[in-house]
Amino acid sequence: MPPPRALLAAALALAAGLLPTPALSAEKLVVTVTHPLSIARPSETITIPWSEVNRALPKALVQKITVRDASGRSLPYQVTNVAPQAKDPERVGAAYGELIFQHDFAAGEPSAVFTVERTETVSPPFPAKVFARQVPERLDDFAWENDRIAHRTYGPALAAPAAPGSGKEVLVTSGLDVWCKRVDYPIVDRWYNKGHDHYHADQGEGMDMYGVGPSRGCGGTGVWSGDHLHVSSNFKSARVLANGPIRAVFELTYDTWAADGVYVSEVKRFTVDAGRNLDRIESTFSATGRPAELTIGIGLHKNPADKNQDPVVHFTPDGAAGTLAQWVAQRTNGALGTAVVVIDPAAFAGFAEDTRNSLVLAKVAPGKPLRYLAGAGWDRSGQFADQAAWLAYVAAESARARSPVTVKLSTR
Repeated sequence: MPPPRALLAAALALAAGLLPTPALSAEKLVVTVTHPLSIARPSETITIPWSEVNRALPKALVQKITVRDASGRSLPYQVTNVAPQAKDPERVGAAYGELIFQHDFAAGEPSAVFTVERTETVSPPFPAKVFARQVPERLDDFAWENDRIAHRTYGPALAAPAAPGSGKEVLVTSGLDVWCKRVDYPIVDRWYNKGHDHYHADQGEGMDMYGVGPSRGCGGTGVWSGDHLHVSSNFKSARVLANGPIRAVFELTYDTWAADGVYVSEVKRFTVDAGRNLDRIESTFSATGRPAELTIGIGLHKNPADKNQDPVVHFTPDGAAGTLAQWVAQRTNGALGTAVVVIDPAAFAGFAEDTRNSLVLAKVAPGKPLRYLAGAGWDRSGQFADQAAWLAYVAAESARARSPVTVKLSTR
């Protein structure tokens, strides 16, 4: 044992800050989010790798944290397990993918600060604003939605030939459908339950009034060669990677198809966020012969209105923004806006069309993701009064996609 005089000297030195103290874990993870745009950014999704949360708050558990804004208000959050950062055999919270929450940036608000803290009590589940699932009871549809709009696309059962006299529906398409909502709660399961004859009429929640057929619908893809679009069949398989309450992530795989001497397959990853009319899609193509580059057409159906609607269809291409927007005024079903946005300006390769689709073209190397936005809005939802409002929204979403927020982390 050191002599008493040495113990006293050490105590005095520690009190004076001359000796190192044991490392202490942070009480809070401070999250500072900035962006360069002057426009409003409602429902901005902020993501933090869970490994950073665990580093700042060791052994933090997903059900025992709180996320607060600068006013101290507790925010809904989500923790994904899309790509776990680590194994967690001791169950101390080291694994998981990302912590996700949202903030409404006002126009002229360049930054916002949040904190992530431990809690002693369990955080209750938050209301789900997004939802995605395969629907085997309806010929392998895959459907997804958020609090503003819904979509579906079609699986292998719908493409299978029908037995004589069966009355089975057959549709071969990789186009993307739109279901128009006028409510902010989930409707996918409710509408499938009430059936085809009912969800094609607006009974207070919205309706399926969008015609897809063999077109690209709202954001389907194909390989463009000369003046022809080579397209896949219905998706082959699907998997859900995250399912709310703020973000849903899923993948659809499309089997090989011929495209002017090249055989191509595709995996589409969809990221569906609450509060947004345009989903983020990453399409990754594989190709035989390893061509250096593919030209991909991302389409909007030229005439998606339901029958007897006498539509007036407007297309608005904007090469500088990499966008193609559509506005369809209908006789009795209101007006519908759709849009696609190529996020990377270097990938944008112009516009084209075929008999069914207007197309945005983009260049991509096989094995590399092509990132774009696709989605829709309905005037009867109360979100878009007219074509000008829809075009302004699409322009803002294009700017946001090309100027993502920056997240900086600190502890205290």
